Amino acid sequence: MNALIWILIATIANSLIGLVGVISLWLSDRLMNRIIVVLMAFSAGTLLGGAFFHLLAESVEKIEPFNAMAYTLIGFIAFFFIEGYFHWHRCKHCEHPFTYLMLIGDGIHNLIDGLVIAAGFFVNPGLGIITTLMIIAHEVPQEMGLFAVLLYGKHKKPKALLYSFLAQSTCIVGGVIGYFLSARAEIFSHFLLPFAAGGFIYIAASDLIPEMHRLHEGNLKRALMSIVPFLAGIGLMLAVKVYFE
Repeated sequence: MNALIWILIATIANSLIGLVGVISLWLSDRLMNRIIVVLMAFSAGTLLGGAFFHLLAESVEKIEPFNAMAYTLIGFIAFFFIEGYFHWHRCKHCEHPFTYLMLIGDGIHNLIDGLVIAAGFFVNPGLGIITTLMIIAHEVPQEMGLFAVLLYGKHKKPKALLYSFLAQSTCIVGGVIGYFLSARAEIFSHFLLPFAAGGFIYIAASDLIPEMHRLHEGNLKRALMSIVPFLAGIGLMLAVKVYFE
């Protein structure tokens, strides 16, 4: 089978993970609100764990550590200014600005996944399939967390589902880029990996974690409900790094 066909099948399958939030359509709002608090904390943990254990760690292996740190800082600063733009142009009852940062960061991350999938299939179909399965296993919990954050940020369920799917679909774009620019795609990803890491660190540290503190302020039970899934998210990303890479 042609490598492009393999890449398209794999990236389309990965993009469908963006629809994982569809299960929320059958849950009551009360139950979903409880789940959102847990998933938002879990999402913060997966963002930090993914940024440090995967994106940044892989960047240091591929390029000079100084350049990796510089690109990470550029990503952090870029997301700071992007969020500033959304703050300046938001209305009182509109969606939270950090939800758009999540989507931008997730879109970049999935674009990189597409490049990685394409690289795997260029080696051989077996490696490409294994790479795709690893990425999908990593994406499921992260996309659940993203969907929960979108709902917390005042997006309606259908709109959150659409945005999540569109952000996940950039994987297809990355796969096509990786196929037609196989010689240059790796250079392109060298900048995007640490840039996305910086964006994820910014989102987790400046938006999600402060929201966690605000939600459980003065309530020990709620604090534990946030801390446990937060650490679980970090632990999951570490486990994926240790046992599957």
